[in-house]
Amino acid sequence: MSVLHVAVGVLQGADGRVLLARRKTDSHQGGLWEFPGGKVEPGESVRQALARELDEELGISIRDFRPLIRVAHDYEDRKVLLDTWLITAWRGEPQGRENQPLSWVAVNELARCPMPAADRPIVTAIGLPPVCLITPPSVPDARAFLDDLRAALDGGISLVQFRVFGLEDQALADLALAARRLCDRYGARMLLNGPLELARRTGAHGLHLDRRRLAAMKSRDDYSGLLLGASCHDARELALARDKGVDFALLSPVLPTASHPDAEVLGWKRFSELVDGLPLPVYALGGMQPSLLARSWQAGAQGIAGIRGLWPGIIPD
Repeated sequence: MSVLHVAVGVLQGADGRVLLARRKTDSHQGGLWEFPGGKVEPGESVRQALARELDEELGISIRDFRPLIRVAHDYEDRKVLLDTWLITAWRGEPQGRENQPLSWVAVNELARCPMPAADRPIVTAIGLPPVCLITPPSVPDARAFLDDLRAALDGGISLVQFRVFGLEDQALADLALAARRLCDRYGARMLLNGPLELARRTGAHGLHLDRRRLAAMKSRDDYSGLLLGASCHDARELALARDKGVDFALLSPVLPTASHPDAEVLGWKRFSELVDGLPLPVYALGGMQPSLLARSWQAGAQGIAGIRGLWPGIIPD
């Protein structure tokens, strides 16, 4: 069965809402809401197809856009590859030029919209920021740690993985609770890298699974209400994360790191090969700096994750 290659555009306005269009009732997945776009024709680049489709469907010309996620999905009657781009600026006012109903929807309302299964990973990607901060694992001074976290949140960080080791149980719980409350003040989400019980106890917004906890995971239902991330290092672990229903993954190491200078790295080419078509947003981890964000998008990443390259304070050795 051949794969239908589709160029998909996620139009996001200044107020954060995104545009959905309703499919014709007599079409494949008819009556459901989807992101605008259409088939990449022979001889066309994805960018050319995206520009043509959005002109034909909506009467707009796109200006500022970047890769978001490529999703491969196998329906019973066809296979599709949704080559999805985030569009933040365009000329013209979107109109249903093919008489298709349109609706601007808040990101936190997208999950309630009836959509094709292939579009669901796109919804997840839209709801995640481009940067994930991982806290330093050693905390000799809790007050300094929280001051540095506050500085990171002031700088725009909105997704934090709380990953701290070496503290007594109560001290760890107290610090995690304080960090979560600080994230709440900034409208950021904190995932706890640790036991599920501690995440529930401290009110964490999510849980991050290391490879051991990912392998031991039995049911996604056990983590209801939590944003779920996972650490992955190869194709097998990425497939496991996909099959177990986590929301996103971190794939590492992409580049050399100061903490593991001798580790074998993936490089951008291998990273891109591993995430291509995966119905799961994946952050690039290992040697990341803010200057590499655009490079990560070109490789198919959700964005970048890191400790040393993103933490504003001094990290203890």
